[in-house]
Amino acid sequence: MAIPLRNIIWLSSLSTFKKNIRASISSGNKRFIMASSRRLEKVLEDLQKNPYFDKYAEKIAKLQKTSPDQFLQQIEKEEKKLQEKTVSLHGMRSPCSQYLKRFSLFETKPQPSWIHIRKNYFSDHATRNVYITTPIFYVNAGPHIGHLYTALLADSLARFNSMLGHSVFLGTGTDEHGTKVKKAAMNSDMPTSLYCTHISQQYQKMCDTFNVKYSRFIRTTEEQHIKAVHHFWNRLDENGHIYFDKYSGWYSESDEAFIPDAEVIEQKNEAGKSIYLTANSESLVEWVKEETYKFRLTSFQDDLLYWLKNENTVQPAIYHKSLLSWIEQGLQDLSISRPIDRVPWAIPTPSNKSQAVYVWLDALVNYLTSIGYPDNSFKQFWPPTHIVGKDILKFHGVYWPAFLMALGLEPPKRLLCHGHWTVDDRKMSKSKENVISPFDAMSEFTTEGLRYFLLRQAVPHSDANYNAQKIRNILNAELPNTFGNLLQRCLGKTINPSRAIPDPSNYVDTLRTEVARKNIKLLEGIGETAKQYYEEHNLHHVVDAVMDLLHTANQMFNQHQPWRLCKSADSVKEVEAVLSLSLESVRVAALVLHPIIPRSTSNMLDSLEVPTTRRLWRDTTPLHLTNCFDGRHRCVSQNVQLFQRIDKN
Repeated sequence: MAIPLRNIIWLSSLSTFKKNIRASISSGNKRFIMASSRRLEKVLEDLQKNPYFDKYAEKIAKLQKTSPDQFLQQIEKEEKKLQEKTVSLHGMRSPCSQYLKRFSLFETKPQPSWIHIRKNYFSDHATRNVYITTPIFYVNAGPHIGHLYTALLADSLARFNSMLGHSVFLGTGTDEHGTKVKKAAMNSDMPTSLYCTHISQQYQKMCDTFNVKYSRFIRTTEEQHIKAVHHFWNRLDENGHIYFDKYSGWYSESDEAFIPDAEVIEQKNEAGKSIYLTANSESLVEWVKEETYKFRLTSFQDDLLYWLKNENTVQPAIYHKSLLSWIEQGLQDLSISRPIDRVPWAIPTPSNKSQAVYVWLDALVNYLTSIGYPDNSFKQFWPPTHIVGKDILKFHGVYWPAFLMALGLEPPKRLLCHGHWTVDDRKMSKSKENVISPFDAMSEFTTEGLRYFLLRQAVPHSDANYNAQKIRNILNAELPNTFGNLLQRCLGKTINPSRAIPDPSNYVDTLRTEVARKNIKLLEGIGETAKQYYEEHNLHHVVDAVMDLLHTANQMFNQHQPWRLCKSADSVKEVEAVLSLSLESVRVAALVLHPIIPRSTSNMLDSLEVPTTRRLWRDTTPLHLTNCFDGRHRCVSQNVQLFQRIDKN
């Protein structure tokens, strides 16, 4: 089990302290220091248990380094004061918390209670509850492959965590409020509520069709969610984080957000008139003056920076740097309501029906609603890992954690951000008529084929490109020609008429060629290698590792030529060794790829007679290392479903 970071800091701090005690002894303070060193070590032990310790450990160490005897004298002084009056910090009554508050070194504004939440440290093998979410999809239009990719990425990571033995909750759904939704409904000649249902069903159908195994599909028009938003709002208000004020600024109806001045550019239209656009999305903005409720976002700048001290909080690193840059440039209080006559299709604020809740505050609360909020049962799975596109990073990486901190809730455990999809190297847009519907694409590439390509092709830190010819080439080369072909070769009537699956432990030392040894080495290491890639969210590397194994297994099969060996009675064991190593490579490859293409791999594992109880991540360990081949005769099912070749229409 790994040692928590705070304990490493503590050990370093205590070591420094002891060294400085020795230095002080040699400089003439021997009697004073030796009489008190044991008690001071006890104080330091108490300090490191305090929730503030990891935040102030460096300052403690610095004070020890510069003047350990001064540090001791300060504690003596404070202890005398505390004998006269007991001071508690946030309801905590241990002496170490009192020292922290009273030392001028640690004087600071009161910290929100989320900082005090004790983090649990798990070993690699400990089971736990895991909460993963997609963003809820906006119903101003139907789904495209970008939406599908986000859902598939979340689903694959959820399935991987399930294979590790964790209890996983996967949340997804639709965001159904806002001006754009109302306008889209008007353009469709449908009542807004009926339109929302119609589009929401398309997203749910996308998830069902592509085997996204969600635990909850939420809609923000549900009564349960509206109640949760009102409860969340009231808690913000009760805690003093909301105030009513006049607001003016550039407003983008397309983004449904106010845009900072620095992100607005001026251009001339065809008539020579000035128009104003957002620099990134190039959507029109207008100058708006109105009265709204504001959230005291500026109060949380330091807390957000503290949250981001852990570089793994936001991944990949490029997006972590973007968030830091935004926050360090300075924050402004955030408008979290709109006049309801401007945004009538929204949730009214609980205490003022003339104002509507900002659609992004409404939408973000879904992550709590989905797991039971405001009932305390939501804490069973909190905090979450959010899977988001780069265009909504600020909402999830600045506004959302600040909202949660304001309520004393722990901010997200992790934000996994990814790039966008282009089509033939061009941005997807309705005006270019190149928006790819998942339902259209699956008719050509199959649901499993599209899952495989999207997760295999995308790299989280940059945009990915959708190209029909490239999809055909990748799918044909890697699934039927490499993966499926290896299994099919093992079932030839000449070399394996009974379709037997030999016990790998009986043949691991039979094949002595270099390629066979390489095959075995890759087989023994792929479980740990692929596990690391999944944990780093690099699914393209997972596929690379599997293809390396399968290519090597095919090379081994070619070199040993079992179709020739089977003609000699003396070569039966070598033939069985080739079959054993090949089929074991297929089994392990199917397990490793299961989070990515679950239906195909399930069919393959069924054919190999792998019981459902033996499909966890630990089962990626080769059977010759575990001796788990129970001795019974096994053979490949007659109903082997191989991958389809994708031919050009």
